[in-house]
Amino acid sequence: QVQLVESGGGSVQAGGSLRLSCASSTGTYSSHCWFRQVSGKEREGVAVIFTGSGTTYYADSVKGRFTISQDNAKNTLYLQMSSLKPEDTATYYCAAQCFKYSGKWGATYWGQGTQVTVSS
Repeated sequence: QVQLVESGGGSVQAGGSLRLSCASSTGTYSSHCWFRQVSGKEREGVAVIFTGSGTTYYADSVKGRFTISQDNAKNTLYLQMSSLKPEDTATYYCAAQCFKYSGKWGATYWGQGTQVTVSS
């Protein structure tokens, strides 16, 4: 059974930084991604990394501020978030086996989510 466990969420002031981690109990997959969701809104794909090539993709809203990376030896995915804004407030989910459909990102395996709150 795939288990993805996020950590590192919390509260921070605007302009600050946080690093999210996601530990996988079943190793590394061909792609890993981060999503976020605000209550009542659709889940948004934030960043994707393809393990083999290291290719990354970012949502326009976080480009230049967020960095996705992974440590395959530790089976851990990271999301370094800098210059945080109040609009970055959301529940962040890590996921594996990511794919694109109808212009949106989706994934096969999901973590339980971690809350990030950015205050102004």
